[in-house]
Amino acid sequence: MLRALRRLDPWLPPFLLMGAIYYLSAQPDLNSGLGIVDLIGRKFVHAALYALLWFLWWRLLRTAVTEERAAAAAFAVAVGYAATDEYHQTFIQGRHGAIQDVAIDAAGAALAIAAWLVLRRRTRRQELAERV
Repeated sequence: MLRALRRLDPWLPPFLLMGAIYYLSAQPDLNSGLGIVDLIGRKFVHAALYALLWFLWWRLLRTAVTEERAAAAAFAVAVGYAATDEYHQTFIQGRHGAIQDVAIDAAGAALAIAAWLVLRRRTRRQELAERV
């Protein structure tokens, strides 16, 4: 049993997050009634969720391919899922799909890539400095 859980470990988080996103997308109304604050807040949450989704897929995929390929593949998965999520919302009463939300989700994933690149560059500089 423990061995099976270890094999699931890297796979479980991205699929759990995708399940949570799907569940939230199936809700007819997530409006808190706070107007523009609610709208902007939800967009930030969208970006953060897709940044996290990118990270979880990157963490999984880097065990099979180079980190760079994992980053590109994780970005494709995150943006692809964002598009299917918006399409899913077109079937939910009280919701609608919006290409702008796909762009916001993609921006979140892109920001995660940018953060990863900055951290990677910083780590490599430190490693070089320690060698000298």
